Amino acid sequence: MPENLEAVEEIAIIGLSGRFPGAKNTDQFWKNICEGVDSRSTFVKNSLDSNHVNVGYILEDIEYFDADFFGFTSYQAKITDPQHRFFLECTWEALEYAGIDVNSYEGSIGIFAGANISYYHLRNLLNMSRSGSPLEQLSVLFGNDKDHLATQAAYKLNLKGPSVTVQTACSTSLVAVHLGCQSLLNYECDVILAGGTAMRLPQETGYQYENGAIFSPEGRCRSFDAAARGTIFGNGVGVVVLKRLSEALADGDHVLGVIKGSAINNDGSQKMGYSAPGVEGQAQVVSEALSVAGVDPESITYLEAHGTGTLLGDPIEIEALTQAYRESTDKKQYCAIGTVKTNVGHLETAAGVVGLIKVVLALHHKVLPPSLHFEQPNPNIDFPNSPFYVNTELKEWNCGNLPRRAGISSFGMGGTNAHLILEEAPARKSIEQSDRSSHLLTLSAKTRPALHELLGLYESHLGSAQDQWSDICFTANRGRAQFSYKFALVAADLVTAREKLRSAKFSWQEQSGSEEEADPSVSKIAFLFTGQGSQYLNMGRMLYETQPSFRQNLDTCDQLLRPWFKGGLLSFIFSAEKESSASEALLNQTAYTQPALFALEYSLARLWQSWGIEPDALIGHSVGEYAAACIAGVFSLEDGLRLIAERARLMQALPQNGMMVSVVADEKIVREQLKLYAEDVTVAVVNGPQSIVLSGEQSAMIAVVADLNAQGIKTRELKVSHAFHSVLMEPMLSEFDQIARQVTFNLPKITLISNVTGEKIGSEIARADYWSRHIRQAVQFSKGMDCLAGLGVNVYLEIGPSPTLLGMGRLCLGETPNIDWLPSLRPQQEDWQQMLESLSTLYQRGIQVDWAGFDADYQRRKVVLPTYPFQRQRYWIDETPPFS
Repeated sequence: MPENLEAVEEIAIIGLSGRFPGAKNTDQFWKNICEGVDSRSTFVKNSLDSNHVNVGYILEDIEYFDADFFGFTSYQAKITDPQHRFFLECTWEALEYAGIDVNSYEGSIGIFAGANISYYHLRNLLNMSRSGSPLEQLSVLFGNDKDHLATQAAYKLNLKGPSVTVQTACSTSLVAVHLGCQSLLNYECDVILAGGTAMRLPQETGYQYENGAIFSPEGRCRSFDAAARGTIFGNGVGVVVLKRLSEALADGDHVLGVIKGSAINNDGSQKMGYSAPGVEGQAQVVSEALSVAGVDPESITYLEAHGTGTLLGDPIEIEALTQAYRESTDKKQYCAIGTVKTNVGHLETAAGVVGLIKVVLALHHKVLPPSLHFEQPNPNIDFPNSPFYVNTELKEWNCGNLPRRAGISSFGMGGTNAHLILEEAPARKSIEQSDRSSHLLTLSAKTRPALHELLGLYESHLGSAQDQWSDICFTANRGRAQFSYKFALVAADLVTAREKLRSAKFSWQEQSGSEEEADPSVSKIAFLFTGQGSQYLNMGRMLYETQPSFRQNLDTCDQLLRPWFKGGLLSFIFSAEKESSASEALLNQTAYTQPALFALEYSLARLWQSWGIEPDALIGHSVGEYAAACIAGVFSLEDGLRLIAERARLMQALPQNGMMVSVVADEKIVREQLKLYAEDVTVAVVNGPQSIVLSGEQSAMIAVVADLNAQGIKTRELKVSHAFHSVLMEPMLSEFDQIARQVTFNLPKITLISNVTGEKIGSEIARADYWSRHIRQAVQFSKGMDCLAGLGVNVYLEIGPSPTLLGMGRLCLGETPNIDWLPSLRPQQEDWQQMLESLSTLYQRGIQVDWAGFDADYQRRKVVLPTYPFQRQRYWIDETPPFS
């Protein structure tokens, strides 16, 4: 026992799942036990024997299973025990309940669990396992033997922590929980799945009662009652997810309850017989669990008993509990007691975890459900002088100023005892922070019908959800595995989200007869960095105010640019309404425009990268190539800002005697017209097959425009301060070259398409003279787009304040199918709405999003959401007559 009990780490229960008699999930299970439902079934009398009891606790649809989801062939599914199949589904649901995606979770996940003997094997497959080939016999063994329950789940779910099948008869699943806690406390893993499964087949035949045996003569479990004469076995599955409490709280997990301490032992031989219970062993395990938990027995106000309803077992259990509690308290009848066996029967290997799930839900809802069929106390139980009373009604669980605490017992035939001490989850702290104005919800499934069903489940869930919309999106995005069929929506609130889900569900319903496979094509992404002219006041302001990492990058740029802008970069990018005219005038001056665009685009690109959106290629338009080169690693942020600031300063200082004009014509035709004007007018930009920009000395430009207009060629003067990429830039080249020679250049780490050549660039970009030529020579954007298309790029994401390049890119490539054109920002559109809509498209395109990075700047909480809608089919081999 540890010397410092306060230092012992506690264990959080963060997820659960189960199948129970009368309940296909934990929500229905909780509703049933609160309403006092005895979920037994009565069968048609199939025996004339008066001792045959025609009742039982059954699970529905045990023949059905989603084989494809777990990678089973039809044959493998048919020869796998339904205990194993249901257990697999419950482990997946429990992890989803906990918001854990096994594919992206960085920690180690282990599993401790046990199963009943395989009646499916004995009754339905025995002849096959005897007469089949050695390979068939081995396959049957893997799918049915207890030994393979935990390891098969670990294999199918890719769990790499401890994987241990536990067998201690009726206490199996609670012992599994205890062992899982110990594994966590020993830091063998970070998350544990623990539970059990039990099915007796056939389910609908009842059982033979024998006087003095364990079975109830009436098919009802009357725990602690004077009329109790035995128990009745049932069928069920239960799984819980465990995690060290400190880490669960730090990770924002939905903590349902806390295991403060647990213990297991064995009765040894000091009892009536091997199958009989023992007072001393039970009392000792309860005392040890209390000691490990470091709690006073008087603080325990509910106890989930083993409570089999047998003549021998019930009195021994209460005597043992009383003995353990009397070590430190004389208080009487303050602790409610009950057992879930009165609702669902004795679930054997799953009994302990089902009792645990009941208590966890009771702690979570702060309600004590009734224990059934108790009318008069067993005369061999001295309840009045014990700490306990049987709780027979649904009532609030009030504890005054103390936290709600409970004990749980499970005792196995053969003497292995287990006891847990639970406490209610700590209250969640409120969170206040600047957040996104809209949020992105993503859903996915392995098949189209499953995704359609999932849309309906979420639509229904959002109708009554009390959780924050941001937390719902966070849990769905990060806490679910990503499959081929995807859906995403952007909404500001629950109401809008539900409307979009409803609309999408009906839209999909109309298309339900035309299922197609998910698009298997690989997406390649290009970042397009916008050039001068795309700027506007308050561009990216909402991102700056609500996205800390974006703000940090922009603030860094602001600080690095202080030598050029004493008032700071942000003073003229963001402006209050009363200062907007002056700020806008500054922002549109070349000396200010180019550094502002660089800083914004750099910060945008880094934001996309933090979300896992990594470009396969980069292209910039004129000044945009500086930001592209910085992201490619050609130079550092400090050097990049220095280059762009000096470039802008030198350009601003040039005489403003130039002019730029856009021309709607083929490049060859335009160049033919320029022969008469030598170097006074040049082609500055080739944006597309019919989109040219001319630049040069003003009087010569006016003459060229007149010639073009006379031939019916459309022209439009651009509002610019200087004639960029023309002969008028040459006076600044020498000084700029000297500045560029002081920069440390590197080869690009990402494919970078040059403005100068329109091709993939290599070592030439790592020389100062390239950047001098870049100022003077034409921007070959059209060739650059052709180059990107040749590289197989099919997703174009514009990194800039306006989607300027996307329109030009479409003109270059035409109406090419299977291409997405995505803006980052757009004037007159909320920043988050546009960013998330583009991210939504990327997600549905199959591009992996780093959801941890996506929400890294925010405090989020995991919440309980609908789990995967398995698409079950019947996989069953009917019972065969025994071998003769």
